Amino acid sequence: MKYVTLPAGEQAPALGMGAWMIGENRSSRAEEIAALRHGIELGMTLVDTAEMYGEGASERLVGEAIRGRRERVFLVSKVYPHHAGRKEMPAACEGSLKRLGVDCLDLYLLHWRGSVPLAETVETFDRLRTQGKIRHWGVSNLDTGDMRALCALPDGGRVATDQVLYNLSRRGVEWDLLPWCEERKIPLMAYSPVEQGRLLRHSGLRALAEELGVTAARLALAWLLRRGQLIAIPKASSRAHVEENFAALECPLDDATLAELDRLFPPPCRAAPLEML
Repeated sequence: MKYVTLPAGEQAPALGMGAWMIGENRSSRAEEIAALRHGIELGMTLVDTAEMYGEGASERLVGEAIRGRRERVFLVSKVYPHHAGRKEMPAACEGSLKRLGVDCLDLYLLHWRGSVPLAETVETFDRLRTQGKIRHWGVSNLDTGDMRALCALPDGGRVATDQVLYNLSRRGVEWDLLPWCEERKIPLMAYSPVEQGRLLRHSGLRALAEELGVTAARLALAWLLRRGQLIAIPKASSRAHVEENFAALECPLDDATLAELDRLFPPPCRAAPLEML
């Protein structure tokens, strides 16, 4: 496994598992739990979920999957923006902890910026940290301007990550957000790294992957994982899917391949609003 160093000095796996749209279908529950457990055995021990996913269903499934394995897992969840205030967040955090069946989150993220002032959110994150409810905190879907505002706050520099939409077809963060975070050693966490499967239907990507003797999913993930300070969290819903994701760690990319990927998916040439799914 490749590791990324968080600002506080702790290391986290560069390849984790996402749990968006997992836990919502009872018929696939056993397979999804088995997939998450298999991923943990392989070393993909960072597991990402949120109170929003299935209104708690994802957290409950993740909690079942990590039962008896908690000490091996770097557990991430996210709080709704309307729960990000000093009165609402403690209750939201307790709800996530109860659904997950744990006493503490390794990383707690603001899901996106809402009407609650960032200063209040940071203050409440820090209070939860001192209470032992969370170990680190971060954000999701914050663009460069939001990150500047965040880091200018007292204790804003404690931010551990910014989880954003980033993949071959969504490269806007490379213009300013990614270099800004890299300069400050704040790793990005890339969600939907294969664009919810849509990238796998791209004819150019499929042709290049076939030429290299790999799958399109493996190639798309390897392209992200080549970066030193980036965490990718592809969805893991079956054992085969988990193994395919894990194989991306063994997929080195040469300059010619990277150049062809740039031709197929051009990097940004101007600033653009942060994209979200």
